[in-house]
Amino acid sequence: MNTDPKFNKLRAELESRQNRHLYRRPRIADSPQQPHRQIDGKALLTFCSNDYLGLANHPAVIRAFQQAANEYGVGSGAAHLVNGHSRPHQQLEEALAIFVGRERALLFSTGYMANLGVVNALLTGRNDVVYADRLNHASLVDASLLSGAKLIRYPHNDTTSLGKRLLAQADNASTQLILTDGVFSMDGDIAPLNKLATMAQHHDAWLMVDDAHGFGVLGNTGAGLVEAQGLTPTDVPILMATLGKALGTAGAFVAGSHDLIEYLIQTARTFIYTTAQPPAIAAATLASLQLVQTESWRREHLQALIQQFRQGAAQLGLPLMASATAIQPILVGSSAQALAISRQLEERGLLVTAIRPPTVPDGTARLRVTLSAAHTPTDVEQLLTALAQIWT
Repeated sequence: MNTDPKFNKLRAELESRQNRHLYRRPRIADSPQQPHRQIDGKALLTFCSNDYLGLANHPAVIRAFQQAANEYGVGSGAAHLVNGHSRPHQQLEEALAIFVGRERALLFSTGYMANLGVVNALLTGRNDVVYADRLNHASLVDASLLSGAKLIRYPHNDTTSLGKRLLAQADNASTQLILTDGVFSMDGDIAPLNKLATMAQHHDAWLMVDDAHGFGVLGNTGAGLVEAQGLTPTDVPILMATLGKALGTAGAFVAGSHDLIEYLIQTARTFIYTTAQPPAIAAATLASLQLVQTESWRREHLQALIQQFRQGAAQLGLPLMASATAIQPILVGSSAQALAISRQLEERGLLVTAIRPPTVPDGTARLRVTLSAAHTPTDVEQLLTALAQIWT
């Protein structure tokens, strides 16, 4: 063990996390992303992936990746503004913009970097204010804090409280930004975008939606929560979504007006100073996007599985949270108990992750069940049977 006293604080924090049942360890997978996997040397039926449409291991997506890798190599070699912007990158940006009904789209290497880049590009003065839902994703929280703007967090989905905060800042704020998840990643519920859009327009504020967990899944065509709620680009001028969830690849994009995207190209540091994602990823995402548009049965099947799980869980009396999305959290409470139930499920051949603080508030540890179009009704029934054995 390292005897340097500087490490004492680190060891104390690690020990504290272990004692509070908050320690985390990565698992090692020896199979592709799919419901039935080999993880840590065991065959497990998994319910903890964000591969909502089952596209991460789709043959057409793999084939597009392989073909592009043969043509463009593995790495992009440079940032987009140097010489790392390839034809597949450009084609993907254009296709994403058309799909979500925006003038332009801009690729980022990750959703985290997209959120950091946009918020810090827009909020540049000491009188700027960002209003953030209290349950926003960590990337939105960090983006708000790093911007240096005044951060005002409002209670989850409480538009009345947000309205009071907007009024209180009316005479002092310069640039204002309302920042929210579309689908909240740990609760599975959705943001009231209609009300947020009305408030943003009334107070001359930007509205930015992180639709990482809605894009590809929600709406008539899968364009996400903005489409599902019947809103326009004027209502929600800044849309961010990730590509590593429903689309099954990696990266993220921001979509908006020509002026917004051009501004981000010139000012978003996480775009300017980052190596572009591999061209093969962009090519694979183009193939995945086509599947989203042509295979609507995936969304329909996913919705049927959600209903099956919720009905079965209700019959068992499980403490489900109010979610109609593929994210179906079972509220447990204590971290120790959530871990214990997760281990019992694993003993029965199922992998369901225990989500604990600080990812969720203290006292709200949960099992985060996520469903995929790659699951079958038999898979869901197997999970419900195991939960019945443990909960009763």
